[in-house]
Amino acid sequence: MQGELNGLKILIRKESRSAYSIHCFAHQVQLTLVVVSKKCIQVGELVVLVSNILNVLGSSFKRIDEFRESQKERIEEALDMGKFKTGRGLNQELGLSRACDTRCDSYYKSFKIFIRMFGSILDVLEALVVHARLMDERAKAMGYLRTCQTFEFAFMLHLMRDVLAFTNELNKCLQKKEQDIANVMLLVEVAKRRLQSFREDDWDSLIKKVSTFCIKYGILIPNFDEPYVNSLRSRHKSTDHTILHHYRVDVFCKKFKNSMVILTK
Repeated sequence: MQGELNGLKILIRKESRSAYSIHCFAHQVQLTLVVVSKKCIQVGELVVLVSNILNVLGSSFKRIDEFRESQKERIEEALDMGKFKTGRGLNQELGLSRACDTRCDSYYKSFKIFIRMFGSILDVLEALVVHARLMDERAKAMGYLRTCQTFEFAFMLHLMRDVLAFTNELNKCLQKKEQDIANVMLLVEVAKRRLQSFREDDWDSLIKKVSTFCIKYGILIPNFDEPYVNSLRSRHKSTDHTILHHYRVDVFCKKFKNSMVILTK
């Protein structure tokens, strides 16, 4: 994957006039970001979990009806508060991404919509825990429900939404037919600088967004000064860093560093 991306960049640097090459480059940038991100176990777990939950919601008409009914009251409330725009695009804006959609921007759309419709998704999962016919389905729904209501899940969901937001904008710009080669490279540089700026300056704003989200949905926010406990290790083994260090250094800074490397190579 990395080799393909580098090859496409070489084509651009040689001033290829092919709009197809530019489009492929945009596609590969975002797709490579996701592939590399999955090497981080927390991101890989997030992608699998979101995909599985969307599959559960889309596996039967009954579940979709439950989702829409749950969503209806929330949409009406949001419209009263002026959060959503009315009009022709409302259904598209609020619709779930198809679980089978493998386009590079589907990850970004799924994460964004998952955050927006989080309350309704929880409602459907709770309904499945109680009313699903098979015990296996009820057990899966319970597992998804518990994992969704953790700080780690909320943090990774918002982090990946924000990371992919930068490359999603880049992807849209690069698909415009009028883009020339010089402007393409400029757009890549702008995206790289924005990622760097976010990494250096926006930690506090990210934590504020995640904390607000957790408070809204009753998700426990950890004490960041406590020692971080790796779920793969025994709780009797002490850790040498705090929860704050884990999320800020091991996850946040590392994730943006990997994204920067992809855009630099």
